[in-house]
Amino acid sequence: PITGRKQVSLVSDTEVMAMSYQQYDQFLAENQLSQDAEVTQMIQRVGRRIQRAVEQYFAEYGMSDELAGYAWEFNVVESNQVNAWCMPGGKVVFYTGILPYFESEADAAVVMGHEVAHAVAEHGAERMSQQMMQQMGAMAVEQAVQSKSAATQDIFRSAYALGSQLGAMLPYSRLHESEADHIGLIFMAMAGYDPRVAPLFWQRMSQASSGGKPPEFLSTHPADETRVRRLNEHMAEAMQYYTP
Repeated sequence: PITGRKQVSLVSDTEVMAMSYQQYDQFLAENQLSQDAEVTQMIQRVGRRIQRAVEQYFAEYGMSDELAGYAWEFNVVESNQVNAWCMPGGKVVFYTGILPYFESEADAAVVMGHEVAHAVAEHGAERMSQQMMQQMGAMAVEQAVQSKSAATQDIFRSAYALGSQLGAMLPYSRLHESEADHIGLIFMAMAGYDPRVAPLFWQRMSQASSGGKPPEFLSTHPADETRVRRLNEHMAEAMQYYTP
């Protein structure tokens, strides 16, 4: 609804969210939450501000129904992974390994806006649909969707991979990453964070990983120059939503 791109979705929001909440609770039960109250409060504060921005945006465009069933939650988990993610329905996790890359709360908002954008744009459901079409014939897809079979749940687990030991979602496509950059820029601006921080943050992340293997968080993202260029192309639009 934000970028106007058409997408294929063969699974209902209700079904995806039900599976999301179950997997999220299981993940939290199997991983250690951060005991750093200050850090946790900061991530939750940023999350709530981004949440309000999302809800405001959808309300202004008469699309609040798109967020029906959302049960927002923001947690920080102990892990050396440089990563963060948001599952369908607004279920967010930041790993402590990404925190050293933040020089300000606005940096956290860059990541929060980006990850929430993946969920709001229903990239997960789109990825599930693509996998269903790849793994099944047309008739099998139709039967899986109608019966809400175990195959559909298997596709969900495959798409998110949260049952793995690392608990890291599979990477999104470069198209999804670029779209999340664009949408996230708008959300962070609406939340009162300067969107001009975004290209600087991604440049710093890339430079910090130069000379070695980039963090999984950056593995499928657009090349540095392309990402910064596209962010700057969307900056004028984002600045329209920004009020310091």
